[in-house]
Amino acid sequence: MKAILCSQYCGPDDLVLADVPDPVAGPGEAVISIKSAALNFFDLLMIQGKYQIKPPFPFSPAAEVAGVIESVGSGVTGLKVGDRVVASCGHNGAREKIALPANSIVKIPDNLDFDRAAGIIIIYGTALHALEDRASPKAGETMAVLGAAGGTGLAACELGRLMGLKVIACASSAEKLEFAKAHGAELGLNYLTEDLKDGLRRLTGGKGVDIIFDPVGGAYAEAALRSIAWEGRFLVIGFAAGDIPKMPLNLALLKGCDIRGVFWGAWARLNPEKNRANLEKLVKWTAEGKISSHVDRSFPLAQTADALKVLAGRKAMGKVILHP
Repeated sequence: MKAILCSQYCGPDDLVLADVPDPVAGPGEAVISIKSAALNFFDLLMIQGKYQIKPPFPFSPAAEVAGVIESVGSGVTGLKVGDRVVASCGHNGAREKIALPANSIVKIPDNLDFDRAAGIIIIYGTALHALEDRASPKAGETMAVLGAAGGTGLAACELGRLMGLKVIACASSAEKLEFAKAHGAELGLNYLTEDLKDGLRRLTGGKGVDIIFDPVGGAYAEAALRSIAWEGRFLVIGFAAGDIPKMPLNLALLKGCDIRGVFWGAWARLNPEKNRANLEKLVKWTAEGKISSHVDRSFPLAQTADALKVLAGRKAMGKVILHP
């Protein structure tokens, strides 16, 4: 089968399309014939050796896949050949087939296409965990979402709306803000043309923001924290800007606020049953049209480098998908 391989830490253009042996389903496993594989910003970090998880070489990027069950190993009872499914794999999704533990695979309904299904797991799983388990949300509270047109930001806008929050999209262009407003945000703030702290205070009538959802990091994190309301919650999602900010802890004291880490991957490993229930709920919501799982664009497997460059250039509004 064909696979995109990273054999040493490199940039997108150094990835290689190669032939590798087909996987075989071991006990408790199933082989998925991959129809769609979703990319995330951390795939760029992973191939460069800058991510906290460092798979052994050679590996493929792409951590979430959707496709059809091709074969099942011994002891597998909940899946059969031909089932339409989705699964998180951590890495190795940019290939034609993959063997995974059957208990990590979730069936999808016929009315949910593979591209949208592949994009559900990580961004919506992260956002749902962040809001349900870490944010302590109350209906009517305000939530500012940084990088609101990106994958995780968009998921936060949509899920925040479903939870009854007043969502303020923060992004770097009018086009991105309009996109976020079409997917759940009530208000928008362009942080290239307006000071983020002052803008968020203005949009909340001077009160400040109750919840800050930050997958960006960098220079905007401290400005956002300075806009937080009394007893607000600052959610640390990730660092798409590249720089990990060093926050003045006196702000937490002065604001009486919490800075809460959101590490979905670790939480999912520690809470597999809750994570699976979350994924099944997200699949249902997507099939029902309650969340969009919007696909920005798709690429054939051989153009994985081009797909990753879209993410590197922060050009994607929604998910970037590979077709093996």
